[in-house]
Formats: sequence, C-alpha cells, structure tokens
Amino acid sequence: MGAISDPYEAHLHHIIPIDFNTIQTLPESHVWHDHSDESSSRVPSADPLFVPVIDLMDPEAPSLMIQACEEWGIFQVIGHGLTKLMDDVESEAEKLFGLPVDQKLKALRSPGGATGYGRPHISPFFDKHMWHEGFTIMGSPVDHAKQLWPQDYQGFCDTMDDYQNQMKALAQKLIHIFFKSLDINFEEFDWLNDSGLSSPSTALQLNSYPPCPDPTRALGMATHTDTSLVTIVQQSKTSGLQVFKDGAGWVLVQPIPGALTVNLGDYLHILSNGMFTSVRHRVVVNQQIQRFSMAYFYSPPRDFTVSPVLSRVLEKVPKYRSLTVKEYVDIKGKHLEKAFSLIQN
Repeated sequence: MGAISDPYEAHLHHIIPIDFNTIQTLPESHVWHDHSDESSSRVPSADPLFVPVIDLMDPEAPSLMIQACEEWGIFQVIGHGLTKLMDDVESEAEKLFGLPVDQKLKALRSPGGATGYGRPHISPFFDKHMWHEGFTIMGSPVDHAKQLWPQDYQGFCDTMDDYQNQMKALAQKLIHIFFKSLDINFEEFDWLNDSGLSSPSTALQLNSYPPCPDPTRALGMATHTDTSLVTIVQQSKTSGLQVFKDGAGWVLVQPIPGALTVNLGDYLHILSNGMFTSVRHRVVVNQQIQRFSMAYFYSPPRDFTVSPVLSRVLEKVPKYRSLTVKEYVDIKGKHLEKAFSLIQN
C-alpha cells in the first residue's frame, strides 16, 4: 500500500471499511498471502476436535469450565436463559450493517476514538485489511444511534443496554468460578461486585463479515488474543471463528443454536500464571452468506494490578511480572502478540 502523508488521513485509512456491496473481486489490499501459515503444525486425526460445550445448569459445570480453561482457553455455554435476547441483538446488528454506507459513516469512529463504526481496532498492526466492518459500544450507544436513526434509535439502544447488562452478569458469574479455582479472593475487588468506586472496563463489539469473492485468500479477523479477562461471543448460524490448539492447528468453533462462546483473555492468563490459556483465534469468511457476531469484553479497571501472586495456589515462580492494566494495554498497543514475552520474568 502506498504511503499516506496526512496523519489524519492515515488514521482514517485504518478506520473506514470499503464498500463491500461494490466489490466484485478481492482487492490486493485484502489478500492475505500467508492465510494458512500455521496449518502446517496440524497433526492428522481420525476424529475432528470440538470445543467443549457446557450446560450452566449442570452441577459439574464449574469443574468442566476449569478443565476447558486449562486445555483449550475457550468453551461454549448453554442453559443461560438468554436465547430471546440473543435473537433480538442479532436482529439489531443485522439492521445496523444493512444501512447504506453513507449512513453508517455518520457514526464513524473518530481517529483515536474507541466507539462507533469502522475497521477492527487491531488493523494498524497489519499490512493487509480484514474483510470486516464493526461497531463498538461502551456504555450507552445513544449518541451514535441518533446519527444512524434520528427518529428511531430507542429500540436499538434498549436492546444493547439490556444485552450489555446480561453479558456483564454472566461474565462476573464466570470470573467468580475462575477466581475460586485460583484461590483469588474476589471479594477484595469492588469492581467485580458492582460496589465501591471502581468499575470494570467493558465493551460490546458488533461484527459483520460480508460475503467474500475469494474467501480462501481473505481473513475476517487476523490472529490475536483478547486484551480482557473474559470475552463472551455470540456467533450467528454460519461458522467462521477458529481457535489455534497446540498439536491440532486451527479448530473451527461450530455454532450451536443458543450457545455463547467464552474466550479467556490475556489478564486471566497472567493471573493464572499461564495455567489458563489466552486463546489465539481468528475469523475466516465465506462466499455466500453474511456472518454476524457479537463480542462482549470484560476487563479490570485500568489501575488494577494484574499479577500471578494474587493466586494463593501459585506453586511455581511467577512467569510474568506484576503490572497495571494500563501498563499492559500500552505494551500490547505497541507490540500486539509479543506482549507476553515482554512481561516475562
């Protein structure tokens, strides 16, 4: 790609998605030549691998989750009672991404901003663009929603507010289980109990992966780990999310009706001293169907110190040094996948 001299234009270059409706062939800007670079580590297997599926109503659910945290860093949950709300939020996402391009650009994420419409936030790390458009919400989406639907924004806002509240409650329930297994006293953290002055950092990301003219050479989302404690992902009926498992290569996370996918993030990996895996994942695209997903990110406050020594079951020397969330965000914001190696003891 050619150099862009204007810093403001350079920022927009990483924010504005292309108009997918006008594209007949895959542009060179979106061709990933090393698309299958890690598939060579795959070990032939007679049986396909499946990400664990756990029923929250199962009395054994907590122990099954911990096993999945250690072996996979990802699992799917059912029995959460949120199926109707999931249908509603996907319908609203489909409505948003179905708007004309010029309408969506009215809610464009500002350079250096966090919320609104645009490309993936990790785009500046890569030479190639992803086959993706997204919309990020932190708190109330009302300001951007008014730009998209000046007279008809309330339904979208109500659905997103309800969804964020339910995802937050589920995330906290899961984190309590994880912290209990690590013997971390979660009662000390007011941000995890909705008490006191501190609040968790949360975000809801709506994703659209339009039909792609050449899906074998494109990526919907490049390989990364999540800068969160946990991420809860709702997939549409079309598959696309893949996770990398040592010894197996890329494993497709099969969409299950009504299931939510739980990704472990970087902070849980550090807190568990590497015992829980911050799963590397990516998204592939297809030629026929537009795919949607919704990802809810739950993280500690920026001044919280993330440290393996918070766990009273730590038996080994800490692999990672203690650092605040803000310090880690700054490191990952500059180095992405090299972040863990830069904080090792």
